[in-house]
Amino acid sequence: MTYPDGHVGWLATGHSTVRSVMGDRRFSSRYELMHHPFPGGPEGPLPPAPVGDMTGMDAPGHTRFRRLLAGKFTVRRMRQLTERVREITAEHLDALERRGPGADLVETFARPIPALMICELLGVPYADRDRFQDHAHTLMSQDVEPEERYAAMVGLQEYMAGLVAAKRAVPSDDLLGDLAQESDLTEEELVGLGGFLLAAGLDTTANMIAHGTFALLVHPGQAEALRADPALAPQAVEELMRYLTIAHTTVKTALEDVELDGRTIRAGETVTLSLEAANRDPERFPGPDVLDLHRRATGHLGFGHGIHQCLGQQLARVELTVALPALLDRFPTLRLAVPAEEVPLRTDMNIYGVHRLPVAWDED
Repeated sequence: MTYPDGHVGWLATGHSTVRSVMGDRRFSSRYELMHHPFPGGPEGPLPPAPVGDMTGMDAPGHTRFRRLLAGKFTVRRMRQLTERVREITAEHLDALERRGPGADLVETFARPIPALMICELLGVPYADRDRFQDHAHTLMSQDVEPEERYAAMVGLQEYMAGLVAAKRAVPSDDLLGDLAQESDLTEEELVGLGGFLLAAGLDTTANMIAHGTFALLVHPGQAEALRADPALAPQAVEELMRYLTIAHTTVKTALEDVELDGRTIRAGETVTLSLEAANRDPERFPGPDVLDLHRRATGHLGFGHGIHQCLGQQLARVELTVALPALLDRFPTLRLAVPAEEVPLRTDMNIYGVHRLPVAWDED
């Protein structure tokens, strides 16, 4: 396909092909080698990723950061946070009930739960959320000017630099506090890594909670299945991750000539990987356009694959597995407060979802 800057590259849509490219070290994730895949993007190569932005790094630099963080995001450690997720979820269900029917589920429920969790995990003051959430929102938007994006990046880095300096001076019992004591991390690396983790943890799970709820409400039979059997939640989360695929694309550039599916991808050519198409590939998932919470959706690419597979996926699973059944249980008559076609979708953002989700229920 032809990219906006005139570069002729590729689009991959099949599950096996997309998964293969994501796990192939002959394809690079470095931003400066790519050709911007979005309309209105800059002409020519993109600038290098900020130091600490792991999505735009290859091995061995990526490997160094990944090893440093892997032990802090283990399945066991994330499951230990389950009780805290339950507490936060219950608090925000109470807040949603106080708001009453017509409340926006994004504002009152979906956004604050992962924001609180990532703040507590990293050691970021939740009281500062308006400041860093605005920066993160700008960075995820496709419609902002490059100057606005740069200003948001600088703002987030400046905020994180102040936080890192405080944790260098006074150690704290949290992830950033731990990283601040790592002698082989430079100040710039720690600031960049902290900003990357914060931004990544804010937007993705929030959109899965909101968009997952939207999907369940327009498929009431599936919502009822989960309400009747909360033990179905882990399986339901995997199917929702497959069905919705809120991180819809990723981009790679060939470092050398690669033979793939009978095609030759030349060195320097960019390949856009459609994760949403791969997750709807009928050869991998029969009846892929059907939302079926009883489906074994193993192998979906909602959390990525290869060295860039989502670090925080276990925390996201915990949050989703707790929040969605709890919401349906608290409000048995939960429904959309507006017609489905009036729900504003995030078609202007890099992470898909809903901007708002007005919901209603029978108060008695």
